Amino acid sequence: MKKTILTFGLISGAISSLVMVAIVPFADRIGFERGPVIGYSSMVLSFLLVFFGIRSYRDNTGNGQITFLEAFGVGISITVISCVCYVVTWEIIYYNFLPDFWDKYGAHLVAKLRASGASDAAVQARLQEVAKYKELYKNPLFNAALTFIEPFPIGLVITLISALALRRKPQSQPEQSPLPAS
Repeated sequence: MKKTILTFGLISGAISSLVMVAIVPFADRIGFERGPVIGYSSMVLSFLLVFFGIRSYRDNTGNGQITFLEAFGVGISITVISCVCYVVTWEIIYYNFLPDFWDKYGAHLVAKLRASGASDAAVQARLQEVAKYKELYKNPLFNAALTFIEPFPIGLVITLISALALRRKPQSQPEQSPLPAS
């Protein structure tokens, strides 16, 4: 079980991490509007490995059988490993390559608010909120916790769906009659 979980978890984490690394150089061109679409799409793609991991475990280790709880355990373990890879990648990128992330994000929000006709008070309130998050994100543990809960709900949903779809109850053997067949 451990080998299956590690293998599929690391592959899933590698996919989400590689997409993140590939996107960072183009972040300014992609923008804050399209970035989440690309990011969440890549998360769904990487979490498809949860389905394949559960299926591999069921077929190779479980002799074609797996309960919902076993499937959920395998899937959530793969999800956690993938999320940890995602967090580690973000921490490295954020602290080494995106020192001005919150400044750029704040400027994006101000431009968006001004374009929608928001008042100066609303703009200032939003800027204060951004400044608060900028300060909180300086703490690596807070940063890691918020980053972890970004992909985790997607992995949880895919785990639940996969566990439901792939569960197979053990087949009961028909009782043998003590009488010889005639």
